[in-house]
Formats: sequence, structure tokens, C-alpha cells
Amino acid sequence: MAEPELAVIDVKPGAALESQSGLQLLRPRIYGAWMKPAGPRRAAAIVMHPTSNFMGHYLIARLAARGVACMGLNSRYAGNDTLLLMERVIQDLGAGVQYLRARGYDKVVLVGNSGGAALAAFYQAQAEHLDIEQLPDGDPAGLSPQDLPAVQGLALCAAHEGRSTLMRNWIDPSVTDERDGLSCDPELDMYDVRHGPPYSHAFLERFRNAQQARYERIDQWVGQRLQRLRSQTAPGSARDEVFVVHRTHADPRFLDLAIDANERAVGSVWGAGATGARAVNYAASQMGRITSLTAWLSQWSPRSRADGPANLARTSVPALLCTYTADQSTFPSTRAAWLAAGGARLRNVDIAGGNHYLAGQPALVQQVADTMAEWILAL
Repeated sequence: MAEPELAVIDVKPGAALESQSGLQLLRPRIYGAWMKPAGPRRAAAIVMHPTSNFMGHYLIARLAARGVACMGLNSRYAGNDTLLLMERVIQDLGAGVQYLRARGYDKVVLVGNSGGAALAAFYQAQAEHLDIEQLPDGDPAGLSPQDLPAVQGLALCAAHEGRSTLMRNWIDPSVTDERDGLSCDPELDMYDVRHGPPYSHAFLERFRNAQQARYERIDQWVGQRLQRLRSQTAPGSARDEVFVVHRTHADPRFLDLAIDANERAVGSVWGAGATGARAVNYAASQMGRITSLTAWLSQWSPRSRADGPANLARTSVPALLCTYTADQSTFPSTRAAWLAAGGARLRNVDIAGGNHYLAGQPALVQQVADTMAEWILAL
């Protein structure tokens, strides 16, 4: 099979100064890599994540080999979600759908892998019922129906519920000073072996309550800070700024396999075992570590509109869910949330033993590709 083709797609300008590149500001573009099968143009799929580079995704060649053209598409925020606005990402995804439609693919499906699952559901919900007029910070969203052509189905795998749910469930409640990444209340430190694993019900209740409280404090501060910035009237006053969210990798499910039990190993998708997971928690580059105020509201906040199951419930198209049963970051409760939202339209297929990235599992990659291609071509 031939090498993937490069797709260069013009997109609409978005938030002011969202890129340090003058050329990208003047003429914003996104990039994809896609492969098409030999024979008639029956169906196409786009696999996209809000920020990860999916141009080398494991499904591109494998879906193409099974009769489904597949594009791994990057958003304008590839590799850096500091300023990411989910409302701009769905605009980018819509440009990808238009690109494939212009090349003769009337049937287009969104493949939502990992954090791309909530993105796919958000896109289709707005494509069917566009109701966003403003960004969460109050600025005009600038979305139009022409930006978001509806697709024919959603195929989800290793599907997170959304970035706001991850932040709520993973943020470390033991941080005592938001300015100091080393500050710690030992009574709330899940990595302190005195607490477990296994963790007691009392510790988990205390941990989750404190976790929610920290999450809400940050969100309240963001709203207040943004209001203060925008109350300035001097010419050239700032309308946004970045801040640091320390330690965002603390979910007791990483270490206590009895909580939301599946076939996973101890640790997380980024750190093996308790030591690895703790190291990731303190790392400089972890999830949501540096974010602007507006990006927090759009992707990490409870005010984000990009919750996956909530948006899936607003759609009408068929959906497929491939659940990886040894996933360290999606769990049985995650699957239950998607199933409840999708109802009879959603078909779940368990991929037994699959880890989050299907790393070192080529036979399972083939199984997912078989399952997905058969489902897409039957739509």
C-alpha cells in the first residue's frame, strides 16, 4: 500500500494571538495524513485528538487496507494545549470533514480515540444542534452550520469522557499552595503508603471531597481573574494569561485495582507502578500543567461544553464503542457512562486485554481495525 498523503487544510482564524507564528495567525492551517483504499470511494474516517499528533495513528493504514479511507488529522493546537479552545478544535475537525467530502466521500465517520472521543461527540452534537454563540469566556464563538457538516457515525475507542472529567478525577487534592508544586498535605497524599493501597472507604471519601474542592477553587479563581483582567480599560490591556496547575495525576484507581476493577496493571498510561505514576504527578509536562484562563474554561473546567457522554446523548447517529479492558485510564464506569448516553444506538465491543494505546499488542490493533471497518462499511 502507498505511503499516506499529506493534507494541508486552511481553517478560519480563531482566538487572538493563539499562535506565536505570524504566518499561522495570518493564514491558519492544519495538517493531516491520509490513505485511501483501492476501488470505489465508499467511506472515510477521521481520527483526531484535541492536541496529540495523530498523523501516525495506528488505524490509518489498517482501515485503508480494509476499504475505509482514513485520515489522521491534527488540530491547530497539536503538541501544545496551553491556549486550546475546544470550540476551535471542532471547527478544525469540520474543515477535515469538508476536505474528504470534496474528494468524493459522502459517508464520513469520526474515530474518537482516547481524548478524541469527547471531541467527536462534541463535534456531532454541534453539527446536529448548533447552539454555541459564545465561548465560555463570553467572546463570540463564530461558529456556523457550514463549519460543521454532520457525519454518519461515531466510532470510539479507549474513550475518555472528556478533559474536564479527567481533571476532576485526576487533580491532586494534597496540594496546599497553588504557587508551590512541592506543597503537600500528607493526610491527602494517595502516594503515601500509609494510606494504601488498598485505600479505605474513609480515605477515598476524604480524598474525593478534597479533590472536588480544589478543582472548584481553581475554577472560581479563573473566573475572578479573567473578570479582573477584562475590567482593565487602558489600551492594550491583557485579556488572558497563563497559569500553572501543579500535580494533575492522582487518581486512586492507578494504584488500587479493586476500585473500578478491570484487567489493568498498577500504574498509569504514562508511568508504570506506583513510583512511575507519582513521578508523572510531579512532572513538568503533565496534563493541563500550563493553561490560559480561557483554555481552562473551554477544556478543563466544569463549564466546558465538551463532555463526551453528554454530547453523545444529543446526537442521532449510530455509534460504536471499543472498550480496551486493560486500560489504565478508562474504566468500567467510563464504559457505563458512554453506554447510558448512547442507548440503543451504541454498540459496545470489549477488546480483551487491550491497554490504552494497544502498545505491543498488534493482534488487538488488527481486531479493532476489523471491528471498526466492518461497522463503518455497514452504515
